[in-house]
Amino acid sequence: MAQTPVRPDAKLVPIRQGVVAPSRPRDPRIDAFRGLALMMIVIDHMPGNPWEEITVRNIGFSDAAEAFFIMSGIAAGIAYSPGIARWLNGAGSLWPAMAPMWRRAWQLYVVQILLTVLALALFGWAASTFVRAEFRDMHNLALIYEQTGPALVGLGTLGYQIGYVNILPSYIVLLIAAPFVLMAGVRAPWLTVAASLVLWFIAGAQGWNIPNHPGGGGWFLSPYQWQAIFVIGLVIGIRHRQDQRLVPVHRGLFWGAVALLVFIFAWRHLPGLAPIMNHKMAQLSWLGAPSNITTHNKTILAFPRFLHILALAYVLSCLPLVTRLCAHPIAAPLRLMGGHGLLVFGLGTILSLIGQIIMDVFAGQAWLPWGLPPVGVLLCYAAAVVAEAARRASASAQRARVTPPQPEGGDRSAPVTASAKA
Repeated sequence: MAQTPVRPDAKLVPIRQGVVAPSRPRDPRIDAFRGLALMMIVIDHMPGNPWEEITVRNIGFSDAAEAFFIMSGIAAGIAYSPGIARWLNGAGSLWPAMAPMWRRAWQLYVVQILLTVLALALFGWAASTFVRAEFRDMHNLALIYEQTGPALVGLGTLGYQIGYVNILPSYIVLLIAAPFVLMAGVRAPWLTVAASLVLWFIAGAQGWNIPNHPGGGGWFLSPYQWQAIFVIGLVIGIRHRQDQRLVPVHRGLFWGAVALLVFIFAWRHLPGLAPIMNHKMAQLSWLGAPSNITTHNKTILAFPRFLHILALAYVLSCLPLVTRLCAHPIAAPLRLMGGHGLLVFGLGTILSLIGQIIMDVFAGQAWLPWGLPPVGVLLCYAAAVVAEAARRASASAQRARVTPPQPEGGDRSAPVTASAKA
């Protein structure tokens, strides 16, 4: 990502061998794109609405999940790499550097359990209220009724996942592993990326995944494959914190990535091209190429999806206009939602499930698919506004507690004496 000028008044952190750069204003692209990804998740999780046509999955193979993972990785690399870097250089303790990531993982775990329980309650309520037994069978919900004991155990171990509430488990696992990846990424970024890609390829070829219990099968997003996009994000964040790019801006590479995005768009939308390309992928499969190369499977982060999000991220990172747009006041709602990502994700998940129920029960109401997704997004934005106001009020109260009161009259620059404090 492009370098951002450092404010003259920026608070500096220790710089050791170029590992940690001065602190600086938050890159607007991080929150803006994360907010955009969260908005698209809300829309895409209400299937059958017309707004789906303008989300990222309709310009290529990847969707908001890939965008969410790479942006979360970048944000984690920026936020957590300085503590790891200081420890690697003998200037800090390891536990204070690791603990924030594991506390965040625990917070995500609690949110995952809460979202799952709320989803079970919502669809159970809908089944009873609208006398629609099928609501108890949707999204893998039937297991909680058929195998209640094992399902409750699986709920706690993340082995029981229901549809549309199955993104966070893999992110939790990756965040637990993040301190160790950061240790490698700070020392050898490209070697770390290479090891991650090797694991992605082998795991996809061998079909590795964490098994579901009960019910069989594997996690919706296999951590063995999805770690690749998260690790790349982490290393981008590490380099960004050092005022460097992971992949330099290069004219040939940029236009190559643009050409790839145009070709993938054509593959998705030109009637004559899609059958040809899909047949070529099938031929590769017949020749023995693994499924993570020859399919579009989301669970294993198949190569076409992976390549698309990497090309898209690179092109966007090369354009100064993108940075200006993300910093513009018009993008403030996206930045705000991205800055309160967990709140927006959790609320958006529940609102999406409510939207599914309403559109199913009142299927004859043509306006619902048009109206419910924007309402969901607006409610998420409203929640972010409230959360930001509360955060600012808390910060102001904290500053008031630590700032000594100024004496009335006299020189305000003079130190406050004990009698003045009293």
